[in-house]
Amino acid sequence: MRGRTPSLFATVLAAVAALLFAAPTASAHTELDSSAPKNGTRLTHTPATVRLTFSEPVDLADIHISTGGKRLTLSRPERGAGKDTVVEVAVPKTTGQSRLALVWQVRDMEDGHPTSGSLSFPLTAKAADASASGLPQQAAPAPSETVRKVWAVTRWVGYLALALYVGGLAFVAVLWPVGAQDGRARRILALSWTSGLAASLVASGLQGAYGAVGDLGDVLRPSTYQDLLSTEAGIVAACRVLMWVLAAVVLAALLQGGEGAARSPGWRTGALVVAVGLLRTTGMTGHNSEGSHPGWGAVADLVHLLGISLWLGGLTLLLLGVLPRRRPEELSAAVSGYSTLAGVSVAAIVLAGAVLTWQVIGSFGALLHTDYGRLLLLKLAVLVAALIIAQRSRGWVRTRLDIAVLLRGDRATVRPFVYSVAAETGLVLVVLAATSLLVTSAPGR
Repeated sequence: MRGRTPSLFATVLAAVAALLFAAPTASAHTELDSSAPKNGTRLTHTPATVRLTFSEPVDLADIHISTGGKRLTLSRPERGAGKDTVVEVAVPKTTGQSRLALVWQVRDMEDGHPTSGSLSFPLTAKAADASASGLPQQAAPAPSETVRKVWAVTRWVGYLALALYVGGLAFVAVLWPVGAQDGRARRILALSWTSGLAASLVASGLQGAYGAVGDLGDVLRPSTYQDLLSTEAGIVAACRVLMWVLAAVVLAALLQGGEGAARSPGWRTGALVVAVGLLRTTGMTGHNSEGSHPGWGAVADLVHLLGISLWLGGLTLLLLGVLPRRRPEELSAAVSGYSTLAGVSVAAIVLAGAVLTWQVIGSFGALLHTDYGRLLLLKLAVLVAALIIAQRSRGWVRTRLDIAVLLRGDRATVRPFVYSVAAETGLVLVVLAATSLLVTSAPGR
């Protein structure tokens, strides 16, 4: 089996390469396609309106256009095709200026990320550029880097909580029902739920502040959440919080019912529904909807998150729950069963990851020459390292598990496996950190 590992990695890399070569260019965030008048056009007077056409449908509430620091009034055109992508800006008359400068900023309807830019129109034939006229050109507003970093950390906590909750419940339900009564397992599940709910609430405020080009203080303002709820990303965020509330019901039933609840078909069905809801609402605000096949991206994202959750959640309960108990019957059932589950999960992660790479990146050029692509390569490198260590763990299960069971979980026998699982868990946490940075970054930048 170990000899097959290099060929497996080669097959995976070949599949990713084929997908990237065949992939169309992926669409990024909402951008300004054109303006009427065209940017840079010399005008004899200030126009009454300027028409902007965006690359995707936009909501008026998600657009901020200003001149001289003053926000301008927006409206839709009365007729014409593509009205959802077109916005008309009412421009006030100006006197004594040789240039009209408009600064625009729009929040993407899918993931809430902002895009911004500026337009400049000379108002006299003598005005060549902003520097010649003596008027400084307005800079487009830039999102706060501090907000983005805190948002990335919060998303990492959210991903970790999701993986521990979903993967932990699956591990208990399928492989270790008696773990529903183990104190360490119960604390891990309770902590994961608390962290998941808190991260979802805080991430919503950070997402709203980042999209509105605000600062950390805006996270505490109710208006930030109100503005976010008027967008598609805000509705998804609210649904995610609701799913965490429902997850409390599932967790409470497990903690009260113990092993009996873990084996109950009714509880398992409820846990499955809530888990799918959590996974789907977590992935809906990512970049999987971009590209030419958003449906495939959504399915791949769901499979990717499920695979990571089963892998990491199972690893954590195995490391902190099953192994410290050193009970032969639990080692035999849980370790061997998890080895099979982890193998299926890793295969799903690799396949879904290849589809998402094709969906979002779209070309080798973007993979190699953008910050987003290089961060994705780093994530893939760490994932490969985790897979190598995982293969070592599987080798221990094949060759040493029976001996460990016969020796009733002897510490010296189990110790190499514990170290391998701990290293594997640490690398998967790094993979989650890279995922958080990718979600809060813009592809193509």
